[in-house]
Amino acid sequence: MTNYALTVNCPSSKGIVAAIANYMADNDCNITDSSQFDDPETGQFFMRMSFENDGTRDLEGLHQGFAAPAEKFAMEYAFHDESVKMKVVIMVSRFGHCLNDLLYRWRIGALPIDIVAVISNHLDYQKVVVNHDIPFHCIKVTPENKPQAEAQIMSVVEDSGAELIVLARYMQILSDRMCQTMSGRIINIHHSFLPSFKGANPYKQAFERGVKLIGATSHYVTADLDEGPIIEQDTVRVTHAQSAGDYVSLGRDVEAQVLARAIHAHIHRRVFLNGNKTIVFPPSPGSYVSERMG
Repeated sequence: MTNYALTVNCPSSKGIVAAIANYMADNDCNITDSSQFDDPETGQFFMRMSFENDGTRDLEGLHQGFAAPAEKFAMEYAFHDESVKMKVVIMVSRFGHCLNDLLYRWRIGALPIDIVAVISNHLDYQKVVVNHDIPFHCIKVTPENKPQAEAQIMSVVEDSGAELIVLARYMQILSDRMCQTMSGRIINIHHSFLPSFKGANPYKQAFERGVKLIGATSHYVTADLDEGPIIEQDTVRVTHAQSAGDYVSLGRDVEAQVLARAIHAHIHRRVFLNGNKTIVFPPSPGSYVSERMG
């Protein structure tokens, strides 16, 4: 059996789910998991469905055959082969906790992606990346060479066929042009529980305000700094007795977990953009199973 996923976004209307279910039944497809959301504020309907097919219909055939019901409900839709791993470029600067966490999850199969390159503006993690047999690109960025550096970055992305860029604590602001080119395909981890304490040193701001919860936010990158649609967040409790350095150390673990969960949601097509927000459906059964333990 071949495992596929169908994603649908369209104006809300009666009969959408029935039309999709009937199409699946007519094409000998067995639905194994399904999530849907009807947003009363935007009038939009969102759906993600996992299903099996015995091989009688390939991906292209399923896509073409779905054109009729899709046209009736003005659907934006896509069929995906769940066995195909998404190609990902990871970008990092000098904080390596998220990169190392992603490499471990990738190595054991807990994060089923194809890491086609790691890009950094420093050489700190060249050895660890190369030791994983992943291409490493050091692209220095200065105010003077920023356009040329971003052109090099996009060349790596395009040449590798990457579908997603992950900013694993990459401490450079991307240009509006790059954000627009890769809209909905760049995920960032921000070391703060957005929208509070934005900017360069959120842990210091949180410390000075005496907060009792700190956290991290993973979001899609837009031209507005730290304002992109939020995918995943989490927090950790702190007390008045802890230092700003404690906040940083505790925050590192949260950042790594939040970023990994956001990537997991994206690569399994569980995230839908809905204006300035996202719809994030729960994971399908078995999607967190690792190929091996270490």
